[in-house]
Amino acid sequence: MDMRPEPFVPPAPVPRTVPPSRLEIIRTVLRNPLELWGEPSYTLPWIDTKFFQERTLIINDPGLIRHVLVDNATNYEMSEIRQLILRPILRDGLLTAEGQVWKRSRKAMAPVFTPRHAKGFAGQMLAKSEEYAEKYADVGSSGRVHDVSVDMTELAFAILSETLFSGDIVSETSNFSDDVDQLLHRMGRVDPMDLLRAPPWVPRITRIGGQRVLEKFREIVRKTMEHRNAKIAANPADVPQDFLTLLLQQAGPDGLTLDEIEDNILTFIGAGHETTARALAWTLYCVAQSPHIRQVMEEEVDRVLDGGPEPVEWLEQMPNVRAAFEEALRLYPPAPSINRAAIKDDSWTSPDGKTVEIRAGTTALVMPWTLHRHELYWEKPRAFMPERFLPENRGKISRFQYLPFGAGPRVCIGATFAMQEAVIALAVLMRRYRFDVTPQTDPWPVQKLTTQPRNGLPMRVTVRS
Repeated sequence: MDMRPEPFVPPAPVPRTVPPSRLEIIRTVLRNPLELWGEPSYTLPWIDTKFFQERTLIINDPGLIRHVLVDNATNYEMSEIRQLILRPILRDGLLTAEGQVWKRSRKAMAPVFTPRHAKGFAGQMLAKSEEYAEKYADVGSSGRVHDVSVDMTELAFAILSETLFSGDIVSETSNFSDDVDQLLHRMGRVDPMDLLRAPPWVPRITRIGGQRVLEKFREIVRKTMEHRNAKIAANPADVPQDFLTLLLQQAGPDGLTLDEIEDNILTFIGAGHETTARALAWTLYCVAQSPHIRQVMEEEVDRVLDGGPEPVEWLEQMPNVRAAFEEALRLYPPAPSINRAAIKDDSWTSPDGKTVEIRAGTTALVMPWTLHRHELYWEKPRAFMPERFLPENRGKISRFQYLPFGAGPRVCIGATFAMQEAVIALAVLMRRYRFDVTPQTDPWPVQKLTTQPRNGLPMRVTVRS
């Protein structure tokens, strides 16, 4: 008899049973796109439909996903609506650049994010996590309530600043998480003009309030670039060979323009740490609701840390901590949608002989949000069950049914970096503290640029006895 308790089912929109009207679609997309999807999106391998008179193919089948994102990726460009939302923020950053600009940027950054190089950041990740953990040092056994959504944003920013920029980001971090929230609330959301495919020069009313924060971020980037360039000019031998220096060294007629460098630095300061921060917060929340899982994780953390291995080894030596983070990424994927548009007519045939015709101009919508909760591919898809990702079970998961970092040529360049950062941060925090829900802990997932908890994540932090 299985004596394990029933797994925790964290909050998420219930699939719609009745198709929404056109007006409901507009309202829902503006409020929270995660609430739009109906039962077919969680039960069928693909859905051929229309969205505002444009043909849209919603794709859940792993084979079809592979076809679009990998095997025939050259036939699929970034969709127009995605670019209308993101390009005003990131311009020609790695997430939004296309063509030769994207190729130059990806090539320039690749050396920093090789697995070997990413492992070299482990010591800095550990130092910054331990430094941040001191924030909770005086909570005592009675504890104190913190919004861990805010805290994890601050921690992830501290790690990113130290590892990729050697602490040289010219910013006051005291209100940095508030600035990120404002930027994503105002800028990283769908505007009615986006749905109507209005050209970029048409004002987006919902984003007017975000321009000030966006300019503040760009000013931070410009000052950071100026500060580092001054160091390079004064004493090149004494300049850290980090991500920032590497990008600046790519400036020139055969490399990146200064505007492209600015865009990529902004991308990593903003979106680069935001995704990890959200996933860390969701992990702490789900673990707090699963005491038996937390106990296993704490025992694993204590055993590994007592053994004294270098932090670069933690990712492999803490499979339960890693699995909890990966399960949180499944339930709350930081990037809940991947949008492409077919350039030419295309088709794909499933192993059972069913053919999907994809006409030029069709939006191919891969939704990690629905894919990760899909009834065809997951047991108890809405439940928090980290054991799915333990080494003995990983073989059951198709490469293309789990896409927290995307896939294909545009797969997240920082995936290894993020996984290592998450395990180190969780281990440091869980070694010393416990995070528990309170009566005020009432998160609701909302899709903006990332999957964010509406109402934040207030949790009681106490010292482990």
